Amino acid sequence: MPLHDFRRPRLFVDAPLAAGGTVTLERDQSNYLGNVLRLATGDTILVFNGRDGEWQASIAGRKRPDTLTIVDQNRLQARVPDLAYVFAPLKHARLDYMVQKAVEMGASTLQPVLTRFTQVSRVNSRRMRANVIEAAEQCGILNIATVAEPLPLDRYLGARAEERLLVFCDEAAESASPLKALQAALAASNGIDVLIGPEGGFAEEERAMLARQKHTLTLSLGPRILRADTAAVAALALVQAVLGDWAANGVGK
Repeated sequence: MPLHDFRRPRLFVDAPLAAGGTVTLERDQSNYLGNVLRLATGDTILVFNGRDGEWQASIAGRKRPDTLTIVDQNRLQARVPDLAYVFAPLKHARLDYMVQKAVEMGASTLQPVLTRFTQVSRVNSRRMRANVIEAAEQCGILNIATVAEPLPLDRYLGARAEERLLVFCDEAAESASPLKALQAALAASNGIDVLIGPEGGFAEEERAMLARQKHTLTLSLGPRILRADTAAVAALALVQAVLGDWAANGVGK
């Protein structure tokens, strides 16, 4: 089976996928295929549902694309990395960007947390999920990251499993080699949570609460203060390179 097919459009469908099966298109999907991409009956696309791998599908419909007929499997379902991205929500376009990049970087769970200096008190989970799906469609990703409901930071810390590694990215931490710090944590990877705070940073009482957590690695992302959306990409890239599925050991193995 080919690894990736970048020539054909990819579409997420919330339906079981198997050879010979039929999927009814939603109205916006039909409009996208017919009016935006100018595809018609007999054209083929790639579809995935986050569970059954990637499949080739043939478009059907008289006046516009109405249904898909599932033909052959293109790729088997990939293993889901046990990597949670935990973050203080940002406003609008910057949150969209951060969600998309977290998905591209291999996060399997997105967990918003509300901190003392969080600037956004309400989170549009539906919009976040739409960004998750769009990023997966565009980047050849087979898994759909889970979008969790926002939690206050203390509630999140009280509920998380202690055996998971918490990578706490703190702009106030001593600037040292993040790669060496992560390499020291190689032996302990029963799931990883990467925590990025708000633009105003963490309050002192929040830092004290985080310092009391078991199995925590406080990480500096370098001598410069990064915007929260930039810090997300930097932190996830570091974790994937040392502890994640870019490395031989892999997240959660």
